[in-house]
Amino acid sequence: MPEKFLIKGGKKLQGEVAISGYKNSAGAILAATLLSSEEFLIDNLPQSSDILNQLTILKQMGSQIEWLNPHCIKIRNQQIDPEKIPEELFEKIRLSILLIGPLLARFKTIKIPHPGGDRIGLRPIVTHLAALKSLGIKVETENNYYHLSRPDYFQTQRLVLNEFSVTATEILMMLAANNEGTIKIELAATEPQVQDLGIFLQKMGATIDGLGTHTLTIKGKKSLKGTTFSICPDLLEAGTFLIALALTRGQGTLKNVNPDHLTMFLQKMKEIGVNFEIKPNEIIVKPSSKFQATKIQVLPYPGFPTDLQPQTSVILTQAQGKSLIHEPLYENRFQHLQELKKMGADIELADPHRALIFGPTELKGNKVNVSDIRSGAALVLAGLIAQETTLIENIAQIERGYEKFDEKLKNLGAAIEKITV
Repeated sequence: MPEKFLIKGGKKLQGEVAISGYKNSAGAILAATLLSSEEFLIDNLPQSSDILNQLTILKQMGSQIEWLNPHCIKIRNQQIDPEKIPEELFEKIRLSILLIGPLLARFKTIKIPHPGGDRIGLRPIVTHLAALKSLGIKVETENNYYHLSRPDYFQTQRLVLNEFSVTATEILMMLAANNEGTIKIELAATEPQVQDLGIFLQKMGATIDGLGTHTLTIKGKKSLKGTTFSICPDLLEAGTFLIALALTRGQGTLKNVNPDHLTMFLQKMKEIGVNFEIKPNEIIVKPSSKFQATKIQVLPYPGFPTDLQPQTSVILTQAQGKSLIHEPLYENRFQHLQELKKMGADIELADPHRALIFGPTELKGNKVNVSDIRSGAALVLAGLIAQETTLIENIAQIERGYEKFDEKLKNLGAAIEKITV
């Protein structure tokens, strides 16, 4: 039977919570280890199911992986066979698409299944494929597989992406890092996981100019080396726990945080009325008295992150007045709002990209279903403040992106149980 969360609301959270390594960064770093046959030491690795599944994919292809502790591995990729990619797992996680870059760099021809991930809207890889084709890579689709073949030399040294795509940027960075020439990527994404990958590739021997900007110039090497690396903190987990503490009028400290990755989010939390203090590598959340309505405009980094929009919608149900959320990136990113309405939230969907939230409203426990990682986290947050009990189904989606989410909440005082019904 599938596991579920049962939450009894009304508990004030308090204490310390250690934020895990960033899943989206870890996915790119693990993929990039395929660019070398030397040994890597990867630390601060989150044990979310997406990362554990990615490690299983690598292991089945031939990666030698040794766990040194629950968050640190040694990995070496001497004998890799892309024909051994487990199709079911590959199609289960979106991170699997990142393997295109290093596998194409290492093998002239590869065949991969279609990648999986959240059901938050149309997420085609048109931008990725267009960029690959401009490098002279041949792309064909047959029987639910992509067949890709690269030339001996790339045809272009300048690429302009169609959008600020994180995964397309990362795939190109890995290809360029293992190329002896120089490749410039324009309209590159700037998210923390892109910067983390850039630092990692530099430690492997590539030269990268422009990290943190929308123009990257990469001079690669055919022979890259192994290195030691620590994954950056998970900004999305940090934002989720900040809202959890604030919503329950609690207080606590978020440890292992990089506040610079959360600039716009923290600014909006201040506008809403969340009481917190920023210190090096941590955020101290203090009891909040009253929340105010605001406007949330989701934008690519360093704008307000789409992956913190669902959680923020919950705190807006407790804010005084009318709030507007504009989510232009994904047309199905509001699926959780229907579940919040079942709990008593006053929400009006203007169109697939805009929602009005009226508050404050009292939430009541109900049976709700998770559609994706962040919407699931939002429903957990709602359960923390709802009257009576909330039953959350399909929690496997949540565990794709959060390590021991229920245990961390329980350590803060939440009445949350994982059950099988």
